[in-house]
Amino acid sequence: MIKFVTSNEHKYNELKKIFLEHQIEIKWVRMKYEEIQGDTTDEISLDSCKKLQSLIDGTFFMEDTGLYIDALNGFPGPYSSYASSTIGNRGILSLLDAERSAHFQTVISLSHSMEIFQFSASVHGSISTNERGKGGFGFDPIFIPDGEEMTLAEIGDERKNLISHRKKAAEKLIHFIKERNVLNNE
Repeated sequence: MIKFVTSNEHKYNELKKIFLEHQIEIKWVRMKYEEIQGDTTDEISLDSCKKLQSLIDGTFFMEDTGLYIDALNGFPGPYSSYASSTIGNRGILSLLDAERSAHFQTVISLSHSMEIFQFSASVHGSISTNERGKGGFGFDPIFIPDGEEMTLAEIGDERKNLISHRKKAAEKLIHFIKERNVLNNE
């Protein structure tokens, strides 16, 4: 078992399914923590993980995800959580004209033996012209991955978990955990 620190139940449920595919149980450490307003998801994830090391015993991981929209010079990027809670999907849609390319980036930071290891992954796509679908969370109703015609909110959890940025980053972490025998060294 490994601890996952987040206040976001959607992220926990998504990652729980992915880890169980590899016979790894994650324990939800439901905790809000202050994040820096950094310029990249890597920076925010690393800083948060360092702060949490003094609060959480043993091995744990946390993640940060940003939606980067090309026409908006990468906005909301590392400010995705703030943008989602203030202007939301409709606000993002109102800012866009013709150019709609974007990508999600997830960075997972693992604290193990007081060292921090980072695992990053992206999925490229575009922003839809309107909100579509009832599944997922956050920006899922407006993001269409490359090679798909539907938004992440329309394709369903099973398909989303095959192609998502979070899945790709989690797979890198899981490979590291198994390769380094992390869970047996606790």
